[in-house]
Amino acid sequence: MATGSRVIRPGTSVWLSERKASKRKGEQQPAGLDHVKIVAATVRLLDAEGLARFSMRRLAAELGVTAMSVYWYVETKDQLLELALDAAMGEMSLPPGSLGPVEGYEHLEHEELDWRDRLRRIASEYRRLLVVHPWLSPLLGEYMNIGPNAMAFSTAVQRVLRDSGLPPSQVPGALGLVFQFVYGFSTIEGRFAARCRAAGVSQDEFFQQMMGTIEDRPEFDESRALMEARGGSTVPEMRERDFTFALDCAIAGIEALRDGHAHGQGDGDGED
Repeated sequence: MATGSRVIRPGTSVWLSERKASKRKGEQQPAGLDHVKIVAATVRLLDAEGLARFSMRRLAAELGVTAMSVYWYVETKDQLLELALDAAMGEMSLPPGSLGPVEGYEHLEHEELDWRDRLRRIASEYRRLLVVHPWLSPLLGEYMNIGPNAMAFSTAVQRVLRDSGLPPSQVPGALGLVFQFVYGFSTIEGRFAARCRAAGVSQDEFFQQMMGTIEDRPEFDESRALMEARGGSTVPEMRERDFTFALDCAIAGIEALRDGHAHGQGDGDGED
């Protein structure tokens, strides 16, 4: 996949190769630097300045070292972005039965927490992550994303859909339905928030400005009517209502297909 001047070869990943320090003749390993510090600084820099402005030279300046010092620990910028991607994935709180307890549910065993609640919790965590770190969305489409935190997330969502009662042949489609929806919803939400920050206005102010520009335009009458019926007095409230309802629709669809299969209304592959 080509990304600007970079070309990422399919099947390549920092997680599939041994990470080696790029030692150069006459150079000593920099003191006070390690993978953890480098990756943490990368995440901070990406949060503050975005993916487009990120560079190894900029990272080195943030760390107070030379660019070559960073290459002691990662061989390429792509490897570093992969590591940052997985570090961010580790910020999600996964339900019981995956990696660690969910706050407020520590007393429950994996089987005691309904699969619908677990799915809502994981979907909400994924949404939060993509909004907080808007640079994640493009990286998720570039890299294999097979680090330990990503695999823990993948295992958790697969277990949830397995526990829903869907036949195995339908689980991948259900995963796509839920998490591609969350990805798209959260990517737009995160970009809107970033645009507002760049403009120096709140999301509500930006939204009102946009609505004001179409106030007297008849071609937007239908859109205005929907916005008025939407409910919620702030942009975050409106987004929360939309997200919750859309996720409930997805869950209801999964239940309907599962029940239809259980009553012999399908052949297990989603065909009538």
